[in-house]
Amino acid sequence: MRGTTHTDGIPHTYEQALGRAARLWGIEPDYGDTWGKLHITAPETQKAILTALGVDTTSRESLERAVENRIFQDWDRLVPPVVVAGAATWASGFPLHVPASMADGSAVVEFRWENGQTERQTFQLSELVNNGRADVRGTSYTRKRVPLPVSATLGYHDVTVTLHGSHGETRQASTRLILCPDRAYVPPALRNGGKTAGITLALFSLRSNRNWGCGDYTDLEGAVDWVSSEVGAGFIGLNPLHAIPNRQPFNTSPYLPTSTFYKNPLYLDVERIPDFQNARRARRFLRTPATAREIAELRATGLVEYERVWALKLFALKLAFAWFLRHEHRCDTDRAREFQEYAKREGGLLDGYAVFSALDDFLHRQIPDAWIWPDWPEQYRDPESEAVRTFARKRWRLVLFYKYVQWQSALQLERAQEYARFRGLSIGLFHDLALAVDRYGADLWAYGRFYVRGCRVGAPPDGFSPKGQDWSFPPPDSERHRHDGYRLFAESVRKNCQHGGALRMDHVMRFFRLYWIPEYMQPDQGAYVRDRFDELLHIVALESVREKVVLVGEDLGTVTTEIRQALNRFGIHGYKVLFFEKSDRGDLRLPYQYAAQAVVASSTHDLPTLAGFWLARDIEARRDAGLLRDNSAFPKMLAERQREKQKLLDALFAEGLLPEWTPRRAEQIPEFTGELHNAMIGWLAEAGSRLLAVNQEDLLKETEQQNLPATTSEYPNWRRKMSFTIEQLRDGAARDYTAMLRAWLVKTGRLAGTSQGHVGA
Repeated sequence: MRGTTHTDGIPHTYEQALGRAARLWGIEPDYGDTWGKLHITAPETQKAILTALGVDTTSRESLERAVENRIFQDWDRLVPPVVVAGAATWASGFPLHVPASMADGSAVVEFRWENGQTERQTFQLSELVNNGRADVRGTSYTRKRVPLPVSATLGYHDVTVTLHGSHGETRQASTRLILCPDRAYVPPALRNGGKTAGITLALFSLRSNRNWGCGDYTDLEGAVDWVSSEVGAGFIGLNPLHAIPNRQPFNTSPYLPTSTFYKNPLYLDVERIPDFQNARRARRFLRTPATAREIAELRATGLVEYERVWALKLFALKLAFAWFLRHEHRCDTDRAREFQEYAKREGGLLDGYAVFSALDDFLHRQIPDAWIWPDWPEQYRDPESEAVRTFARKRWRLVLFYKYVQWQSALQLERAQEYARFRGLSIGLFHDLALAVDRYGADLWAYGRFYVRGCRVGAPPDGFSPKGQDWSFPPPDSERHRHDGYRLFAESVRKNCQHGGALRMDHVMRFFRLYWIPEYMQPDQGAYVRDRFDELLHIVALESVREKVVLVGEDLGTVTTEIRQALNRFGIHGYKVLFFEKSDRGDLRLPYQYAAQAVVASSTHDLPTLAGFWLARDIEARRDAGLLRDNSAFPKMLAERQREKQKLLDALFAEGLLPEWTPRRAEQIPEFTGELHNAMIGWLAEAGSRLLAVNQEDLLKETEQQNLPATTSEYPNWRRKMSFTIEQLRDGAARDYTAMLRAWLVKTGRLAGTSQGHVGA
């Protein structure tokens, strides 16, 4: 429970009762914006958010009852629904709420450890340490602390407590006990001052002479060869690989997935699947002139054609699955049993995703205008309905097909990570976990009860978006997650840690607070709502240690000092982007001033590339997309960019990164020269941060960014392909760029397999 558990005075007015309820449910009373201005949360906003959370806000009395009910429920429950403890606090055990009438009784505690073993202990309540008390609804409660056995270990456990009173009465309750490390995993390459670097790229952007118009896992292995042999880097950073609808232009963002638990099958190399290789119909399909022509056209395009690629792969995958069903599944072969074991391990998560995907496939063919699940016939909108169960039984082959596709995705991604480690990448694949989920996607359909309807997540006004941002997806219901033992939350982290060596968590502030915008209100009318960051980050640390994954939190924007201190305490690396790292005076932060526990990055998918920044291509793109408010904005933005370029140029000269004969005025350098390119990469490489991430667009001097925020059809978001094919990268066509980066990695101790400690402080 957030806030105090003791009475703090009886509210005398509706506004006082509203404020008390808002504090208890975690609604922050104010926030500071990027200009330092304090914004007070309006009563209308508090009321709307509380209503969305299920609180009766109609009167002072109803608010007081809601507060009292919540306090009573927390105290009257013997144990919390979940207990998350870090290693430093294990000794204090877990809380037990004892009513006064049973205070002289005993407690029998049964621990069911994650490994299946059980352990039982009995305690006299009078001997347990007191840790607080409260009087609620005429009943006195005492909080005790139940110590953990010495056999307690990291993991997810279950505890049942049975209270026996001296007069024969009994009460029983259970809790999920999650025991965690206090810090995230640190790989050997980053210990004792070690540093490394990597190339970040969008998997869909990879071009090759063999793919079907979109980068796939075999292309990723080709990129591994390039990065390991030519660059000498320690990781490849990827866009989120989450499942998306693959429908242009609205459903191609990897940061607005249909599911964060499963992967986009668009990345499968279909020809590598044994069942496709064995199926005669599949081989015939691949040899037809129409298929060959379509694949050739899709390879030649400068932009990824999601719908055409997916239509081709979906048909091919169904041919492969038909062969698997007939020759493997029905014959109960080793591969069939491997698939069955995979599906069993995945359990209900895979069931929900596969049923949703099968319904989407089937119903869209029956009703072409049914693009999203709210358009489905009503009986299919509830995942627990009899109609959905009947569909799953009747269309079991289609449901099984979507499980098969995820099995193949897991196998190919696992192989890519193993290959990366085999080729000497100390970290391997660096995955990305999106903040959002599509409100019309599989996760919202299957687990809608874990989201708060009536509010959207966004961002308050800032310099980039003066009116605020509305991201149009519902916030998670933290209380629902907590009462479920954080099972879905842990799964989302675990599944995105798998088959990788690092995980970037988009908008890491999510673990502390999110900006909620009530329905029918504008983005600037929202408020921040707190979450239990200590519990969430401990679970993230547990998954990090178990999967041996480095954690990175994208902490750009209005992130408070307290948040960054907490991230540092948990060993979560921050995110430092060249253009954002400035002193209070507005000067660029010098390389030695960068935090060690961080990733220093050349840019992000939402920002201009290095070349695009210098050439103001992002400003031109915003003008062309109609995002500027009036005609006067464009020249003003260009003038401001010229000042920023001059500051950058001055800083590069001050650090000795530019040759003396380079012009000193930014306007004298109209092109993005090789000297500027080398200097900017050098600035980043010399940073004191452990991890360096260079976007492939920045390494290869691309001018266009992958995503232009606030656009859909106005800009080709998430579609741009690399300027080089994988084959060209490996045969040295880009060697000038890679040689330059490799030289900086050698100089700064970031080359894979070497460690020269920190540069600077």
